[in-house]
Amino acid sequence: MLFDRDGTLIEDVPYNGDPARVRPMPGAREALDRLRAAGLRLGVVTNQSGIARGRFTAAELALVNARVEELLGPFDTWQICPHAPAVDAVGCRCRKPAPGLVEAAAEALGTRPTRCVLVGDIGADMTAAGAAGAGAVLVPTAVTRAEEVAAAPAVTGDLTTAVDLILRRHRLGVDEQSSVAGLADRAAPTGSAGRRRCVLVARSDSVGDVLVTGPAIRAVAAGADRVVLLCGPRGRAAAELLPGVDELVEWRLPWIDPRPGPVDAGELARLVERLARVGADEAVLFTSFHQSALPLALLLRMAGVARISAISDDYPGSLLDVRHRVPAGVPEAERALSLAAAAGFRLPVDDEPLLRLRTDRIGPPGDGARLPAPGYVVLHPGSSVPARACPPDLCAEIVETLADAGHRVVVTGGPGEDALTARVAGRRGVDLGGQTSLAGLAAIISRADCLVVGNTGPAHLAAAVGVPVVSLFAPTVPFGQWGPYRVPTVRLGAADAGCRHTRATSCPVPGHPCLSDIAPRQVVAAVGLLVRQRPDPGTPVGAAGPLTAAVTGTAAGPAVGAEVGGAAGAVAGGAAGGPALANVSAGLKEVGR
Repeated sequence: MLFDRDGTLIEDVPYNGDPARVRPMPGAREALDRLRAAGLRLGVVTNQSGIARGRFTAAELALVNARVEELLGPFDTWQICPHAPAVDAVGCRCRKPAPGLVEAAAEALGTRPTRCVLVGDIGADMTAAGAAGAGAVLVPTAVTRAEEVAAAPAVTGDLTTAVDLILRRHRLGVDEQSSVAGLADRAAPTGSAGRRRCVLVARSDSVGDVLVTGPAIRAVAAGADRVVLLCGPRGRAAAELLPGVDELVEWRLPWIDPRPGPVDAGELARLVERLARVGADEAVLFTSFHQSALPLALLLRMAGVARISAISDDYPGSLLDVRHRVPAGVPEAERALSLAAAAGFRLPVDDEPLLRLRTDRIGPPGDGARLPAPGYVVLHPGSSVPARACPPDLCAEIVETLADAGHRVVVTGGPGEDALTARVAGRRGVDLGGQTSLAGLAAIISRADCLVVGNTGPAHLAAAVGVPVVSLFAPTVPFGQWGPYRVPTVRLGAADAGCRHTRATSCPVPGHPCLSDIAPRQVVAAVGLLVRQRPDPGTPVGAAGPLTAAVTGTAAGPAVGAEVGGAAGAVAGGAAGGPALANVSAGLKEVGR
């Protein structure tokens, strides 16, 4: 668990070098102690440009931080950026909204950013967390702008409720989170070594929906001899890439498909027969928050499946054995994982809940003769949902601006998007529109430094191959639920636009303002946050990264060295070696202290 300091843990007193002026935020000590009691390690990540500006010394900063620990208890690491905002072409990688402090804190705590959550009070905190791949919770104060609140992946009113949220998500999947209906006490059929024999899992939806369910399906596979996935035609290509699936059954479900035909009794009877031939001992039905699992549960009962688990707010009668409930706002991947856990399936301890693909199914990266060497930026302009697509002319400007900034740009698109990708790529980008399968697209993205994309399937494909995402995210659905999961991400777009949380498929607001107002320079700045500059082999260790810009604390109190790169991890002075981050804060419309 990571925390911003000023405005989050203690009252924000600008450029404070006086320990006597330290005042904890309401409930801070109690909230932190609850996290410590839960076994979580805590760190502080804070911009302190007062050192560079000459407003206080490193020794005075150490005294202030020691007072913070006296009032709030010990922290396991302190990571501090002492630099002022960049005024030339090169900025440090540690000053938020850059991700360096979060990355350094995770390393100091012996973990990865994807396993961390940062609590802060302004947009720069949220961007730094996202750019590192960490989770984030915003606790607004009087200085927090409305657009920062709208863009945050999660928002709470104070530290107490922030900790409530974090611990609730931490506990999702324990027995008390699910209610059991009817025959839930019936033992699940078991096979070899106590494993379930055959489990049918269902996610009949699009590519992105199937991909975010991947961790939950791996959890089921870890406890079953055989896993059969029921998917729809729109998600079949993604289903073929998921680890842990032994067999696929493709069927279009009229209560899930966005363009359903009439309900056909004969077709449903054939589906019941097909499900019966699977021979599943039990089923786990994964759905999105706006879908119902009950129609499929009824058909599975008719097919003779003895034990069925699903999320359902509606009364299921005898259709479900495990009826699970999940609070609103939980990321879709975690929502599905919590259902798997409620059904008795958990990921092995060595399998982090990231999105993953079967490496043996990822094909060659399209037209290899035209594909640049690895390290390019991919821009994917299309979307199956028009409301989520960035305007083509703006995408073309983004390609030009990225190329002007020295990036090699590859433009990708699905079947039928050839005209769109040709228009967007122009003369500066490599056009691969319509030339690859989903597996081939995964290969192209896996060789990239970054993907620029809307809220559509390739964003989750990038997360599954660990490639950072600049998310041109239309706010028709909540970002906290549907943003790229546990991968470095920078969100762009007007999160407070009129289409917010409407689930509109076509833009309901003239001019598509949520995406059309994105400036191409913002995309370049976002790519700069996400793409590390590879240091020259002769560069001294630590000189190019954020770790030298850290103050590492101990239980006895935070240690601040007076020399750059001191043995205690002293406050660093230099900022050379990072990517060109000048004006990144301005480019992203965010500021950091």
